[in-house]
Amino acid sequence: MRVLVTGATGVLGSAVLPALREAGVAVRATSRKPRPDTGSGIDWITADLTTGAGVAEAVAEVDAVVHLAAAPYKGKYTDRVEIDGTRLLTEAAARAGVSHLLYTSIVGTDRVPWGYFQSKVRGEEVVRDAPLPWSILRATQFHAFVDRAFTMMAKLGVLITDPGIAAQPVAVGDVAERIRDRIERGPSGSVENFGGPEVLAFDEAARQWLEVRGTRRPVLRLTLPGTLGAAFRGGHLTTDAQPTGTVSWQQYLVAKYR
Repeated sequence: MRVLVTGATGVLGSAVLPALREAGVAVRATSRKPRPDTGSGIDWITADLTTGAGVAEAVAEVDAVVHLAAAPYKGKYTDRVEIDGTRLLTEAAARAGVSHLLYTSIVGTDRVPWGYFQSKVRGEEVVRDAPLPWSILRATQFHAFVDRAFTMMAKLGVLITDPGIAAQPVAVGDVAERIRDRIERGPSGSVENFGGPEVLAFDEAARQWLEVRGTRRPVLRLTLPGTLGAAFRGGHLTTDAQPTGTVSWQQYLVAKYR
């Protein structure tokens, strides 16, 4: 099997490439800039989803596409990648006879009124309407994303949390393995949720972060206002779907900081 991975230089892409290679998959990966041959066994190809340059060549003679390319929180450019780029990719893949396109999204993206989440919803719509077999995998927030949020708050001298908001951090490696499994099993034609092994109140996640790091900061508990806060407190960032990842939030913290 030959699989194309878009967004291969990103956080998730960097975990998906070795996961596929370890399964014996021939991997082609896209980058917007030329990359030297490092002897990794990855077939790098230059392609740009916003212009279409190199996309037809990228999808040629591949069996499946893992579509990870994204540009969150970059204004209009976000939609150029997430919506227009996804449409361009699916059309090229269909013409090339690709038998499976897997698109990654976010748990709760259709329930939380947040700008980037709405872009992901529209990206999902493009995939569902595409003329080729597909799967959509929604993941909860990566450990590193939650870690980075607390790190930024700590620089202000306080961690601000809404105890009514629950988080379900997931390891990037666990998501990569789930993607590999889905590619091996073929297209589902459905949306699958995938989360970490535990659901934590956000203030408990903050307490563990402080404890493992040996950092002292006050935790200010506030209720996030408006419809966004209500959506977060509605549990839409978590899932009861099985299976789950295996690496807990505390295990991630201990491995990184101790």
